[in-house]
Amino acid sequence: MSEEIKTNAAPAAAPAAAAARPERPARPFAKKRFESRRKVCKVCAEKIDNVDYKNFQFVKSFTMESGKILSRRITGTCAKHQRQITKAIKRDRNLAILPYSLPKK
Repeated sequence: MSEEIKTNAAPAAAPAAAAARPERPARPFAKKRFESRRKVCKVCAEKIDNVDYKNFQFVKSFTMESGKILSRRITGTCAKHQRQITKAIKRDRNLAILPYSLPKK
């Protein structure tokens, strides 16, 4: 008899819980989450095998205005080419092609 009471009690509890929480209507003007595009390596896209320090216009595009090297996260370059870009920037700085930093105004 206790089994019958348990089976009868369980279905009675479920509708009571559902009645306590009415369903929410769907929001028609819900904000969509921003999905950014995956960044592609600029060097791989242009099919450049080795980054050359002599191509300073290309190398300069991977630096900030203040002279800092931009990270992979920002530029989207792969690890291999980021290392080559870093070496090229450091060579250009050493040869005085690129400045280490710009003077403060």
